[in-house]
Amino acid sequence: MSVATQPPVGTLLRTWREHRRLSQLELAGDAEISTRHLSFIETSRSKPSRDTLLKLSERLDVPLRERNRLLMAAGFAPLFSQAPLDAPVMSPVRDVLRAILQGPFPAVVVDRRWTLVEANASALRLIGDVDPSLRTPPVNTLRLTLHPRGMAPRIVNLAQWRAHLLDRLRREAEFSRDPQLTALLEELRSYPGGDDDDLEIHAGELVIPLRIRDNKHELALLGTVATFGTPVDVTVADLMVESFFPADEATAKALTIPG
Repeated sequence: MSVATQPPVGTLLRTWREHRRLSQLELAGDAEISTRHLSFIETSRSKPSRDTLLKLSERLDVPLRERNRLLMAAGFAPLFSQAPLDAPVMSPVRDVLRAILQGPFPAVVVDRRWTLVEANASALRLIGDVDPSLRTPPVNTLRLTLHPRGMAPRIVNLAQWRAHLLDRLRREAEFSRDPQLTALLEELRSYPGGDDDDLEIHAGELVIPLRIRDNKHELALLGTVATFGTPVDVTVADLMVESFFPADEATAKALTIPG
């Protein structure tokens, strides 16, 4: 959407405020501006300064790419860069990702829409013999996991794991207001394997594991999610590293056996 055709900055701000379920009084207090000034900004009777706009965006926890959109709508240049991951300036980021992926256990790097960026050998082993169409780039890792021709038939606790992923995707779609995530959620809900509320908790569980059959083994894996803590680049802010670790000794042993 071009700057000329996108909504005014006030409309965009009001949409984010209402999406975060904040009143003008609450947001104005958080941003240390008057409610009257915020009202004038939202109705386009006043143009926000760059600093005010950034402060409001921060209080609303607006994603970096959308903060750039707000800035452009107000006539300012984008503040947050969006460098390609293979750019020279991204070398430190690539080094961090490479260090994580060198571990012995499954790990993948995905972007904000769960598109696979990179995977280590252990993760590729888990993909197994999924339908080739699901492995054709761009690969969506949630689709790969829950599709009936993907990993789903080998997931022992499919209903539980499916409910976990759908709940997580629902929250991400609501937070980001990304229509593509909303569309992905609806697609994944149409796949067989359980209902949205099948998040059954078993006695003694501390973390919901991914239980998946791999050759002759049933693996129990505990997932962790890592993001960069202080990103000021859109690409970096969008990256997530999903790592899986053995939940028991049998799984640890099985993962050290060559595939």
